[in-house]
Amino acid sequence: MDIAIPRSHAPDEHRVALTPAGVHSLIVAGHTVFVESGAGDSAGFTDASYSAVGAHIAYGPEEIYARGDLLLTVDGVPDHALPMVRSGQIVCGFLHLSVMPRRIIDSLAAAGASTLSYEAIRRDDGIAPVLLPMSEICGRLMPQLAAHLLETPSGGRGTLLAPVPGVPSAEVVILGAGRVGGNAAYGFSSWGVQTTVLDQDMERLRAVEQICRGHVTTRLATESALAHVLPFADVVVGAVKTPYGRAPKLVSAAMVATMKPRSVIIDVAIDEGGCIETSRPTTHSNPTYLASGVLHYAVPNIPSAVARTASHALNNALLPFVLRIAAQGLEQAAEQERSIARGIGLYHGQPYTTRIEQALEHS
Repeated sequence: MDIAIPRSHAPDEHRVALTPAGVHSLIVAGHTVFVESGAGDSAGFTDASYSAVGAHIAYGPEEIYARGDLLLTVDGVPDHALPMVRSGQIVCGFLHLSVMPRRIIDSLAAAGASTLSYEAIRRDDGIAPVLLPMSEICGRLMPQLAAHLLETPSGGRGTLLAPVPGVPSAEVVILGAGRVGGNAAYGFSSWGVQTTVLDQDMERLRAVEQICRGHVTTRLATESALAHVLPFADVVVGAVKTPYGRAPKLVSAAMVATMKPRSVIIDVAIDEGGCIETSRPTTHSNPTYLASGVLHYAVPNIPSAVARTASHALNNALLPFVLRIAAQGLEQAAEQERSIARGIGLYHGQPYTTRIEQALEHS
């Protein structure tokens, strides 16, 4: 199969879908790989490093979209490239169809393309194997990110995240005890930070408490619990998502208004619409804004801040699925591996399942 890796196009998106090592595995398996010039530059992978393993370098979007039957993106197809998508092509990426602009979905459907959303690839046990390492990276970035945002020059309260003798730590509230929340809780608690984790799943709360060796407070996520913890929080991390849909709005604008002046909200769920009512997408270049006196950080592609690590992790998680699809085609691969089937949104321009059709009707 002919496989193409275009450059990322979203603001401050520095990841690449496959590293030279991943590309080499595909070439050894008998496939042809085209890489758009500069696709790996921001992650530290030069055109020469891809050429050295046998990839062909394409110069410009027209060439890269014309070459590939399987398009391995990080962030989907930009507006200027939509006319270049052709019938039968498979567009892969963190597509987030539930919040994707309708014009893009309609254009892909009209072209007769198929889509595979990395975040929607899920095993029978509910694990999303491609999204998982991005969630782990995101969670592990939370302490250093929160510490920076709390600093006075960043617009924060001027509070040190960790404690010093005679002065307590900042107070952190994490909404969601999944992969992001669990990794964030582990990091914060390791720094000696007073950390409270809320979730509706008691088993997840038990798991987080065990991982953190009892150095966190866990609470069932109820409206009264939120109303109690938010006014005391210096940092709120919103890490709540739902499979295949928009994130629930757990924190209302009225709740945000009860928080301390210049406290910090980090809405990790912004790539699925956000779980804080006052959140709106920002970028790494311009990451924050004030709303109700609270500093908001809502960058959809947080792992891109560590683009090289994130690209290696994405490559490791994605490569087995790419090898299967390249060898068997999307239809047969989906029949043999249900996790792939769950990630398909459009198939030859049509919604792949009733669930997808219903989701697109409300997008």
